[in-house]
Amino acid sequence: MRRLLKIGIVGCGAIGSSLAKEVVFNLSSSACLVAIFDIRPEKAQLLSRQLTKSTKLCVNNLDILIKQSDLVIEASSAGASWEIARKSISAGCKVMIMSVGGLVEHLDELFILATKNNAQVYIPSGAISGVDALKAANIAGVKKVILTTRKHPKAFSGVEYVEKNFKLAGLKKDKILFSGTAAQAVKYFPQNVNVAAVLGLAGIGIHKTQVRIIASPSVTKNIHEILIESKAAKIFTRTENILHPQNPKTSYLAVLSAIATLKQILQPIKIGT
Repeated sequence: MRRLLKIGIVGCGAIGSSLAKEVVFNLSSSACLVAIFDIRPEKAQLLSRQLTKSTKLCVNNLDILIKQSDLVIEASSAGASWEIARKSISAGCKVMIMSVGGLVEHLDELFILATKNNAQVYIPSGAISGVDALKAANIAGVKKVILTTRKHPKAFSGVEYVEKNFKLAGLKKDKILFSGTAAQAVKYFPQNVNVAAVLGLAGIGIHKTQVRIIASPSVTKNIHEILIESKAAKIFTRTENILHPQNPKTSYLAVLSAIATLKQILQPIKIGT
């Protein structure tokens, strides 16, 4: 029989909780959840009780979780994702990163470390469409990648860059909050545009990928439009995301993308580039 993949999840918010429930309730024939960890222990304890009626899945620190796991899933924050990736890879684990923006300043280190340890690092597409097409088009040569993100002003609450530079309360029409590179976007909006980092990694790089971020009081969904111009094709995608019911800053599709990536890892047949 095929050995079950042992999975540890770091971060027990909306994304981490959804992934944990998927592993326990729907993927138990090929994977098992062995550990969960959150810097707020009460969140991990609550999730563990929902899954097992006990706190047996909770561990006290990241190192213990890594030691018990074959695959570590990061679902915490951009500020923690690089350290989680670094430790997991160094210990010989596979790793899936959700907070991709946290890897932007460590890309060279990531590639060197992953190569040295023969590691497998998984980065889901997240809340956008067109990543497969971008990867394929990039082989022929991509001239331009532009991401335009529209979200309701409330989605930017707590974003330091926005609160320092804009007053969004009572906003009546669209307001451009940012226009620049993906590298700059993930720096100023670490919790809002992980998709910018994904596009940069999949295509022409984070310093050439262009991003516009717009606060739009008329929208009720997180909307991402992507324009790709290449020698192979001109591609335009628009994704209107339903908000995650537990966290309106997160798109439901981002969670489903992570689940789809996990299924790709577990299944023998891989679909898509």
